[in-house]
Amino acid sequence: MRICIPVPCFFGDMDFCGAIKRIHELGFDAAETYNWKNLDADAVRHACEDNGVELLSMCTTNFDLTAPAARQAWLDGLKESCEAAVRMGVKRLITQVGPDTGARREFQHESIVKGLTAAKPILEDSGVTIMIEPLNTYVNHPGYYLWSSVEGFEIVREVNHPLVKVVYDIYHQQVMEGNIIPNVTHNLDCIAHLHSAGHPGRHELQYGENDYKVIFAAIDKAGYTGACGLEYGPLLPPEESLKEFKRIYMQ
Repeated sequence: MRICIPVPCFFGDMDFCGAIKRIHELGFDAAETYNWKNLDADAVRHACEDNGVELLSMCTTNFDLTAPAARQAWLDGLKESCEAAVRMGVKRLITQVGPDTGARREFQHESIVKGLTAAKPILEDSGVTIMIEPLNTYVNHPGYYLWSSVEGFEIVREVNHPLVKVVYDIYHQQVMEGNIIPNVTHNLDCIAHLHSAGHPGRHELQYGENDYKVIFAAIDKAGYTGACGLEYGPLLPPEESLKEFKRIYMQ
């Protein structure tokens, strides 16, 4: 499994291209980001190529699939985001699905499926994978619709397209569902990317209740070939935190 460094979590105050260089110097070859609007696409691509760091994912501009009335705006934002992704050499986009509108859950579920189905031509034209993200509603995202990875997998299977997947966040799902290893290893066909953090607190992995050595070993054994983003707020100085991660989990 590759380890991916989210630039805003560790180097948010640095020039982005400088952060890519520092990620390389620390011994990692993958990065991700969220908001791409303020980035110089060509400079980012060159920085990644020069440093041997792949920018694996970033986010769409719109996060609203639960309301049919917002679908076209989401699709327009997806097209713009895919164009930016292609310029930067990014193969995956993360999208949140939006708030629970209060409508029946089956209606909102159907709206998400229809939005992702309508996205197929945009995704096929760009070759970019869209990843929906289940989040926890107890701690970080109250009012969000998609809290269950199980429902996320159901949505992906209903849409039934190789460019529509889930980003499975181990921290969020530990809060909401637990059952991490079976839910990941039994649904690798639906998962394009992982996120991780220690729970509680969303800090370094070693400070939480999960044994990430066991989790990572089980996921590797199951045949996962993607990456896992270290999406946490470090308690240690950022570079020290990453060095400690390598010492504990990459020996």
